[in-house]
Amino acid sequence: MKFISWNVNGFRACLSKGFEEFFYNIDADFFCLQETKMLKGQAEFCPEGYHQFWYSADKKGYSGTAVFCKKEPMSVSYGLGIDAHDHEGRAITLEYPDFYLVCVYTPNAQRELARLDYRMEWEDALREYLKALDAKKPVIYCGDLNVAHEEIDLKNPKSNRRSAGFSDEEREKFTVLLNSGFCDTFRTLYPDKVQYSWWSYMMKAREKNIGWRIDYFVVSRRLMERVRDSYILTEIMGSDHCPVGLDIEL
Repeated sequence: MKFISWNVNGFRACLSKGFEEFFYNIDADFFCLQETKMLKGQAEFCPEGYHQFWYSADKKGYSGTAVFCKKEPMSVSYGLGIDAHDHEGRAITLEYPDFYLVCVYTPNAQRELARLDYRMEWEDALREYLKALDAKKPVIYCGDLNVAHEEIDLKNPKSNRRSAGFSDEEREKFTVLLNSGFCDTFRTLYPDKVQYSWWSYMMKAREKNIGWRIDYFVVSRRLMERVRDSYILTEIMGSDHCPVGLDIEL
């Protein structure tokens, strides 16, 4: 099975930048979106052969997630089931007989880490949510997780030590998640590979490849042996992020 995840930074804008061509060419079984910035029905995109699920923020034009899938799920749930975390359209869970798929757009800690305390609460709640799912059946967790875990995961680690997405606190929460029975598929397969999934729109960062790896496929540890590849499609344009992918036998 092929899974794709992409922070499109506004789905309607991305549609005008080649999204459809990429979507049909990649022919994924599951296609997860983050930062859709829209309500379902505000864009004309209904790919034949796919079911689609949308979760929008209460605030218009903000955040939001969506999943397109070829196989209809047994059930779909939105959010984490905690009111404090369920107003920004950040998590969709699809249940299948042998696994859960969780598509997430993680809150950004923001400039000067203004939202770090909330981010820490989110991380703890999400980890407990994923562990509860994992106790029932394996989990595939993907999305823009807004953290570069290790120094290899961004171009300039020293100057970004206290930046949102590379604070000690955010990195530690990701470590705790992995230690709870999960694997970062890309880094597990490619421990020394330098590749990024997000670049600032400023200072020609993408052209110079001054980037961060903040988009992930994380799986329950017992699924790792079934992973055939985990990859970053840096050549695909249309957003300040590029898509990431997972090929897995399920």
